[in-house]
Parts: sequence; C-alpha cells; structure tokens
Amino acid sequence: MPTAVSRMNRASGRTITERFHAFDTQNPHVYRALERMAARRLAAGATRVGVKDLFEDLRRQLPYGVAGLNNNFTALYARRLIAAHPNWTSAFELRRRRAD
Repeated sequence: MPTAVSRMNRASGRTITERFHAFDTQNPHVYRALERMAARRLAAGATRVGVKDLFEDLRRQLPYGVAGLNNNFTALYARRLIAAHPNWTSAFELRRRRAD
C-alpha cells in the first residue's frame, strides 16, 4: 500500500533526483556540513562512513533540524561526496540505484 509520501511524490511528478537537486540548491549548508563531518571521521581513522549516520548527526546538531532532509537523499549525497573527493570512494558503500 502506498504511503502518504509516495503518493505526494507521484502527485508532484518529481523524481527523487529532481527533489534532491531542489533541496540541495536551497540548502547548500547541508552538503558543506556533511562534507566536514565525513572529512573529520576519515581524518580520525574511520575507513567507512555512513551518510545516514551523518544525517542523524546533522539533525542532532542543528537546533530545529533540517526541514526536508529526506533519507531518500543519502545515496545522492554519497555520490556527490565521492565525485568531489574521489579518494573517499572506498569509505562509502554505493548500491545500484533502482529509481530516479
């Protein structure tokens, strides 16, 4: 049975990628924060970084959270971090995307 969110997304006609780009454009501070947090973890010796963990840390750090920070965006942020920092490729586990 479709959830309210999936019905809303279908009704809007926007793909996850389109929604991600809109969110990312309106909230550039989110990417910068994720990048800083990943860099700190890797500098501290971590060999793996989970973007979902970074999302939860970011939600805790910001006083009112981040409106619209959707867990569906984790893979897209991981791919963006890897594109900007190819040496981080092994730190993130990427799976083949099923949907756009």
